[in-house]
Amino acid sequence: MSTTNGQWYPPDWPERIRRLANGELTPVPPRRAATVLLLRDGAEGPAVHMLRRRTSMAFAAGAYAYPGGSVDPRDEREVAWAGPSRREWALRLGLAEGDGTAAQAIVCAAVRETFEEAGVLLAGPTPDTVVADTTGKEWDADRAALVDRELSFAEFLDRRGLVLRSDLLGGWARWITPEFEPRRYDTWFFVAALPSGQRTRNVSTEADHTVWIPPAEAAAGYDRGELLMMPPTIATLRDLEPYGTVTDVLAAAPGRDLTPVLAQARLEGGQVVLSWPGHDEFTKHIPTGPTGGATG
Repeated sequence: MSTTNGQWYPPDWPERIRRLANGELTPVPPRRAATVLLLRDGAEGPAVHMLRRRTSMAFAAGAYAYPGGSVDPRDEREVAWAGPSRREWALRLGLAEGDGTAAQAIVCAAVRETFEEAGVLLAGPTPDTVVADTTGKEWDADRAALVDRELSFAEFLDRRGLVLRSDLLGGWARWITPEFEPRRYDTWFFVAALPSGQRTRNVSTEADHTVWIPPAEAAAGYDRGELLMMPPTIATLRDLEPYGTVTDVLAAAPGRDLTPVLAQARLEGGQVVLSWPGHDEFTKHIPTGPTGGATG
């Protein structure tokens, strides 16, 4: 990991990058995923809900992140839907040929994972309402069944007579895990306001701590090396800093560029230079020899 801030930097990256450059490493196809920057207004402006991944996790252990996870193939099943059409979402998300089925799966993953990991549900009994409370034994049982994949999200919504509120989400960014990583994700980042009456809970099996925090405060913690984060997390936090209210953030979402950000590695002066286009702060210089760590 970098010693100058809280950037998540696995020690095996330099060797994996060298293997990829030498044609000795075949990139793993990325899995589609979704994550949600859940927001609420506070005295200092918007605050974002973040969770700290358990140190036992295989991917990004100990890093702060947002609720999210991989698309479940069953997320493609038909659900009651409110908001922009599936084709409109496909075009917004940059999916080939307006693939509405894939778009629904990504949006469903965003809503499902937010419920699974934060107990917050962006759905309601009608196209213009949202459930006011998701606490109680029956809700917890359904959430646990979703986590265990005993229940599909479509079955859950249908059984409870709920409509998925895609209009409560705004597309914010898209990042693809670098080609040299053993676990890769093509992740869409969404923004959403915490629905009135609902509250977040630390219910994720993947997190040991959750917090509501202003983006500037979280970014400052990262800069001091106190909060560990992956590049997409700190980048999206910095993008939130200029906005004074959650309404302002949601209003900005339609204009956001969702061109995917993918790390690039090149040889330069006896070093491998690792960079993320448009995000110079993450650039690292890695010696090509067998020893030595990355520098900023």
